[in-house]
Amino acid sequence: MRTQGVPDAPTDVPPQADPPLTGFRVLELGNFIAAPFASRIFADFGAEVIKIERPGTGDELRGWRRGRGATSMMFRTIARNKKSLTLDLRTAEGRDLVLDLVRQSDVVIENFRPGTLERWGLGPEELNAANPEVVLVRISGYGQTGPYRDRAGFGGVAEAFAGLRQVTGHADRPPVRPAAPIGDALAGLYGAISALMLLLARATGRTHDGPRVADVALYEAVFMAMESLVPDMDAYGMVRRRTAGNLPGVVPSGVYPTSDGQSVMIAGNSSGAFTRLMTAIGRTDLADDPSLADGDARHARETELDAAITDWTTRRTAPESVDVLSAAGVPIGPVYDAAAIADDPHFAERGMLRPLMVSVETDPEEIRFPGVVPQVPGAPGDVRWAGPELGQHTDDVLREVLGLAASQVADLRERGVL
Repeated sequence: MRTQGVPDAPTDVPPQADPPLTGFRVLELGNFIAAPFASRIFADFGAEVIKIERPGTGDELRGWRRGRGATSMMFRTIARNKKSLTLDLRTAEGRDLVLDLVRQSDVVIENFRPGTLERWGLGPEELNAANPEVVLVRISGYGQTGPYRDRAGFGGVAEAFAGLRQVTGHADRPPVRPAAPIGDALAGLYGAISALMLLLARATGRTHDGPRVADVALYEAVFMAMESLVPDMDAYGMVRRRTAGNLPGVVPSGVYPTSDGQSVMIAGNSSGAFTRLMTAIGRTDLADDPSLADGDARHARETELDAAITDWTTRRTAPESVDVLSAAGVPIGPVYDAAAIADDPHFAERGMLRPLMVSVETDPEEIRFPGVVPQVPGAPGDVRWAGPELGQHTDDVLREVLGLAASQVADLRERGVL
């Protein structure tokens, strides 16, 4: 069953194909961020995503970082393009309805603590019995196996356990958290990739013994982003610690202050970029120094190189610094906040600021939401609607997908199942 399509294309351009995931149905049993992040990728590219929420309360994310109104912009962003169906999974009727939906779905994505679905009678074996072709993605703190499988796990804890927090911040201060849900986003990406891999295997006729299940652990998703953290220890005896905003051995690269009170991020750590950077800031002595051609040598003189760059940036504004160094072929960018992002023409030109009319409190207001990634010319994804109201599509899904009569839906609602 297809969800609402993208708007009709203008008549003066070639027609666009349906988004690549049109025709797939995804059942989201998750809350918070990781599983919903994964299913949002499907929703952005045309799949019908049915989000199951608890009657009365819904996903707790609805109330996170809520400045006003009943539903947070965080929820509106992560639950966009999805349908909300309220259903009490702890009831026999709720369980049976989920299994009925599984029979009509391609993917199920969940992020409950291991064992929760099994207690509800919705484990992999039950889902496989209902639909042997369905793909199940399970996202949890520590995975479905191992000594820590039963521990509660959130993204921030995963970031600490996988080593990210230990290397983030200043050496003389406690570890700090990245001000974005990095662990959840990484796990969500791995969840989406897992589902697509299993769907591809299914589509190409790969045989599969038993349930098609992907086991994604939050901490493992973060650990995979830590590149050579453990190999560096084994090979060199290097246990990485906090180094402010720089990566060990990646020199020069970091955030540098400018004369207008702003900052710029400069990455001059490749040999070619280093030479162009030093030349552009008037330090041809450093650009031509043969002893600095090697990355390890630059690392040894990190303080000297950072001082030279800072001396140059502090005599120029952030826009001036970006213009000069960009023209010289040096990777550089301003350190933006939300207001700067919203005003930047590149974000707008690339469709990264999608305006939608959303009722924050009463009357609809224009709110700009993040665009769709990746860009797929000819068959693009789209932001069709913001995260729905709680239970907004319950009647539609039960009647159109499962064929329930209006009286049956009313009876289920009367008994607190919906």
